[in-house]
Amino acid sequence: MLPEKIRQLSVSIGDAENAGQLIRASTYEFRYVQPQAEQAAVALLMPASKHLTWQDGDLFPPMDQNLPEGDLFMKIRELFPKQTMTPMHMLALIGRNGIGRLGYSSPDSAVTPMPRTLSKNELLKTAYTPAVFNELVAAYLSTGAGIAGMQPKIMVPDQPTVPIPSLIVKAASAAYPGLAANEFLCLTAAKEAGIDTPTFALSDDGQMLVLDRFDLIVQEDGRTERLGFEDIAALAGLRVRDILSDRKYQGSYQRIAELMRQLQLPSDNLHRFFEQVAFSVMVRNGDAHLKNFGLLYRSAQDIWLAPMFDVVTTSVYTYTQYAGGPELQDRTLALKLFAGKNQTRAYPSKKELEDFGQRICGISQPARTLERIAQAMQDTMKKTAGDTRVPDALRTKMAEAWEWGYGYAK
Repeated sequence: MLPEKIRQLSVSIGDAENAGQLIRASTYEFRYVQPQAEQAAVALLMPASKHLTWQDGDLFPPMDQNLPEGDLFMKIRELFPKQTMTPMHMLALIGRNGIGRLGYSSPDSAVTPMPRTLSKNELLKTAYTPAVFNELVAAYLSTGAGIAGMQPKIMVPDQPTVPIPSLIVKAASAAYPGLAANEFLCLTAAKEAGIDTPTFALSDDGQMLVLDRFDLIVQEDGRTERLGFEDIAALAGLRVRDILSDRKYQGSYQRIAELMRQLQLPSDNLHRFFEQVAFSVMVRNGDAHLKNFGLLYRSAQDIWLAPMFDVVTTSVYTYTQYAGGPELQDRTLALKLFAGKNQTRAYPSKKELEDFGQRICGISQPARTLERIAQAMQDTMKKTAGDTRVPDALRTKMAEAWEWGYGYAK
């Protein structure tokens, strides 16, 4: 249990312990405690060289981005029904284990011991049930509260020499059957197309997807480098939890490209961004919102686009806008392709997508990218045809949805 009120947390940045202080009073305040010349930035847009003290009326977006939401938040409430749960409490639960290089600790709290490791092989052979996954959450909550998202997921330590959890485990969902297998097929096709993805594997029963964290680099000698990570919503200054979650669906892919240019990322990052956007369009992923793109970095001079993550074919699922309402199918993008009030979220034509690649992302021959992705999608469907982990009904629906994507290469 945590104290009823938490007014201050120590903030670590990578290997730098107690690099800053986060204070909650009438506002939120972050204070660097190191000299400016020696201080790694707590966030790309909050460098010590600009201010040693930062203030905001709400939690700073780069810290807000990892606060639990959706399924994990509800499980935390179930496990701690009488515990106060302010953002400061959530950060204390995250500890040093959230995505990215920031860590949080209460000045008077004891260090939480690392629970036993669970190898990737063990996880892949685990037979999924909701009860089994709930047990995973309860056992590893102290190491996994730092991962946001609506889907059931938890972080698990798998290497005794790595001091933080290095695996992300995503579970099946009653609302979206076959979700783990769906993402597995999408990531397989993306990898086949040469798009950068995290290392991933599907469990033997097809109910859990296990991914390596892409923000950790484990050296041969066991040393771990933690990379900075910020999603696009955080970089845009948005806090998107709870009733404000619709903010992650506001904006356009063009604005993301422009933000990358403002941060002076090398041009190959825009080429990779076009691949990610085009892939989402072609597999009918209507949930490629602002939090599903992000940047990794070591410093303000060393920034690059994160691998593609959280990609599924959403058009195979139905939803209702209100209880008892009609079932609807997802037929739009999460964001507008181009900026402008007259633009829509409708899936673009081949010509529009090529225009986005050429004019916005600087691709000289975007059609070749579309051809490569379409071929990878077709190859993936053929190569995984005998995979019993993927339900036949799901495969049929995804194959029909992907037929639309093949048309972008014709």
